Amino acid sequence: MILTKYVIVQIWITWLSFLQMAKTDQEVQAVGKILSACKKKSPQFDSCMKQAFNNLRPYFKRGIPEIGVAPFDPHFAREVKQKRSFFGLRYTLILRNVYERGWTQSTVTNFTTDWDNANIIYSQYFPEKSLDGQYEFKSDMLGASAMLAGPWNMTLRDYSQTTRVRRSGAGAGLEVRVQIDHIGDMDLHIGNLLQGRITIERWLNTLINASWKPGLIVVKPAINDLVSTAFTDIWSQSFRMFHIQDFIKD
Repeated sequence: MILTKYVIVQIWITWLSFLQMAKTDQEVQAVGKILSACKKKSPQFDSCMKQAFNNLRPYFKRGIPEIGVAPFDPHFAREVKQKRSFFGLRYTLILRNVYERGWTQSTVTNFTTDWDNANIIYSQYFPEKSLDGQYEFKSDMLGASAMLAGPWNMTLRDYSQTTRVRRSGAGAGLEVRVQIDHIGDMDLHIGNLLQGRITIERWLNTLINASWKPGLIVVKPAINDLVSTAFTDIWSQSFRMFHIQDFIKD
């Protein structure tokens, strides 16, 4: 009796494994069909790729490991670090365990290929994008130092960005630069800003969310730099082993 149950279990495991392999093979073929429709020498290549990336959105959450694409909605970055110095202020900002969500609902609005410099440049619109994680902020101004740490989260609405992705060479990582194009609305919440003074912290977060637009032009370069650092890590991890030339021909 025990042997019979064992055989039945093994049959089910084998059958489920076969179904998973068949599903994976179908997914690989589907991705190949989407990308192979774009021909490098065609004048319509960029517009074809824009549509292809939008057609691939159903795969963002689960990825396709068989062709070297890891899941990237949410994106995850274990650590993002930024150091800056200006007007006598020096600071180090470290973001840890950062999750970024919203790719599946995004739309690529423009796609441009720069073959000579191994670049792709694409613009993307997000109805909503959310990020969360932990932060550590160390600052020094005129000899006075301070340190803050805690949770943070941010939601961006009606948001668009332009991303430039460059592969340095075969098997190398990716270099990514991100430029914020537009933010319609933003909610930002930073925990432990005043070391546990919750009521005042809530008021300060409300003030930040009510007044961020005038200050965006000042902090935008720092945000672009921070996001680019995060995306370099994310894209290198998610797409380093993916070779698009296996699917796109001349």
